[in-house]
Amino acid sequence: MSWRGEDFYARMGVRVLHAMEAERVDPEARRVILSTGETLGYDALCLCTGSHPFSPRFEGMETVEQRFFFTTLADALALEAAVTPETRVLIVGAGFIGLKCAEGLRDRAGSVTVCDLAAHAMNANLDGDASAILERHLEKNGLRLMLGNTVTRFEGDKAHMQNGETVDFDVLVIAIGVRPETTLCAGAGGKVNRGIPVNERMETALPGIWAAGDCTESLDVSCGEAGVLAVLPNASFQGRTAGKNMAGGEAVFDTGMKMNSIGFFGLHIMSAGTYTDLIYSEVTETDCKKLFARDGVLTGYMIVGDVSRAGIYTALIRNKTPLEELDLEALEHEPSLLPFGKVSRAKMLGGVV
Repeated sequence: MSWRGEDFYARMGVRVLHAMEAERVDPEARRVILSTGETLGYDALCLCTGSHPFSPRFEGMETVEQRFFFTTLADALALEAAVTPETRVLIVGAGFIGLKCAEGLRDRAGSVTVCDLAAHAMNANLDGDASAILERHLEKNGLRLMLGNTVTRFEGDKAHMQNGETVDFDVLVIAIGVRPETTLCAGAGGKVNRGIPVNERMETALPGIWAAGDCTESLDVSCGEAGVLAVLPNASFQGRTAGKNMAGGEAVFDTGMKMNSIGFFGLHIMSAGTYTDLIYSEVTETDCKKLFARDGVLTGYMIVGDVSRAGIYTALIRNKTPLEELDLEALEHEPSLLPFGKVSRAKMLGGVV
């Protein structure tokens, strides 16, 4: 039986309302007004509104007949239906979304061009050394990259680029990124920054209202500052934390950080945390590993190529493990539990060494 089946939800005591939207929250009356006009009361409410695509106002965008986003399953299915083996695709955005879209279209379309105003692919997560490896790999696999260059205006199926070049295309994909969806919270009088600020219990500034997932702004333990940590593991931990506290339990989310794990055409990439002071760097033609630290603890890393056991670095950041307690040289080259020492290994493995 599918975990998403109606029978499963019914057995769990969950009522699922399809094809309805929450249009407004009344925190004083503790009720949610739906698009159908129905009103739902609540004792505890969790906002899990996610995010929405961001699209700059390109001149002439309205003249582009075939244009798509790439953030939902519906987006992907609509794009797939529009593409043929002869289709020329232009993707604006060389981050995770744009490059993953490009990978999926490589064997479906006639050509795929990716442009981005940033000088490097995945500029928000990788530096020049790491990006160069990725870019060579993408181009080797048939993608055309136009970096440090973006669209200034559209004229039907022509994109006029910043460098004066013109790109002809049949299908346009806007993949510049997403923004937290905060409308419901703001409309209810809740505090909103870039996302919805929450504490470690996932409580918002509104009594009886929690929030979890991509719509939130929570503490990044790698730098000690609040930010939008919009990746699946964080959303999962946040949802569990909010659920337990809404049910009267006690839970905190205190391990959040920016982290990503992805691959393109067989090339693996992992990154996490905050890039502070570089303490280790190893760069070859096909691999890159960089570790960053500050005040005696690891704060971040980026790895392209061999990402085996990279989770060890993630654990070090989350636990704020003092580097002086570790065999740092061993961890830099071959991450494993051995450099942690017997006591630390016992704690991490629940007493089994």
